[in-house]
Amino acid sequence: MPLRNLMRILILSVVFLTIGFYVSTNDKGDNNVLIKEDHTLEMEQPLPKGTDNQSTSLDKPKEGLALLIGQDVANLEKELGAPVRIDESLYGYQWYIYNQSYDQYLQVGVENKRVVTIFAIGETLDVAPFEIGQPVEEIFNTQFFDTNINLELNGNSYQFELNDTDLNLRPMVRLGDIYVQLYIDKFTGNLSSIRFLDAETLVKQKPYELSYSGELIEPPVIDEEKMLIIEHSTEKEIFDLTNVLRVRHKLKPLEWDQMTSEAAYGHSRDMAENDDFSHTSKKFGDLANRLKTAKIVYQAAGENIAANYSDGPAVIEGWLNSKGHRESLLNKDYTHLGVGVYQKYYTQNFIQKVEQ
Repeated sequence: MPLRNLMRILILSVVFLTIGFYVSTNDKGDNNVLIKEDHTLEMEQPLPKGTDNQSTSLDKPKEGLALLIGQDVANLEKELGAPVRIDESLYGYQWYIYNQSYDQYLQVGVENKRVVTIFAIGETLDVAPFEIGQPVEEIFNTQFFDTNINLELNGNSYQFELNDTDLNLRPMVRLGDIYVQLYIDKFTGNLSSIRFLDAETLVKQKPYELSYSGELIEPPVIDEEKMLIIEHSTEKEIFDLTNVLRVRHKLKPLEWDQMTSEAAYGHSRDMAENDDFSHTSKKFGDLANRLKTAKIVYQAAGENIAANYSDGPAVIEGWLNSKGHRESLLNKDYTHLGVGVYQKYYTQNFIQKVEQ
């Protein structure tokens, strides 16, 4: 049996075992906290010359949204029209937000008038050669995923290493000069969303453990005023994405609640400034105390928190794959949502408003 096919079978077996394990357990001990660590290592010696993933690289797609990577903004708007809004990001590009309908929700990253990344989660979007909602077994039968992603860029060498969780829940494949990150919903075993990136944007975002030799491409330095804009932009994206997932699961979308958003922002800021990642603040108490202080009237409430995720799409997919967070996202009783983002600390406060 060819080694390539053997590796595919072994990886697929691990995926099925992992998904089966997560679905069958109760996730005891999941207290709705989610934190992601960064692992970036500069190598003193040059990285060994590899194949630059040529053996696992397929041709660039001939159709679908992936064709927009590298295109200028004029072509983008010719194909998709003007965005509903333009959000700022931490990585030097702007998100063009297309949220006219939940089943076609799309974020397109534009830097220097050129498309550098796309995040697609709407179920009817053309994300060839994949499909939103596609079963994981189909994906792993048609694509080969490696644990290492090697690339050369401007004389620098970069190597991303995917751990078991990465491989099972957010694997990456290279299609021509496009890198494709797949977000798998472990509870359904289907493709939840997809992210296309060019090489430079991939290195800036560092979605996996990274070793490099040469220069590390860093995101731009963000001043306080710009950071506030980015935080508010991310809040709106998390709100939109929450409703995309709720509608996908046949639930009513939530309404935005500004007072609850301000309470959520206060908790994110408190966690960041006091380096205290918890649902219970030493100064402001638990969720019930904080909502009472904010004079928010509700019948039921819930909270999701996370830290150190790269952006709104990444943290939403992280919450979706954690049992406790998922239950909050998809709780049928909640009616309103407030989102608060401070730097890379994220808080969602869900409430069921008192019926009048």
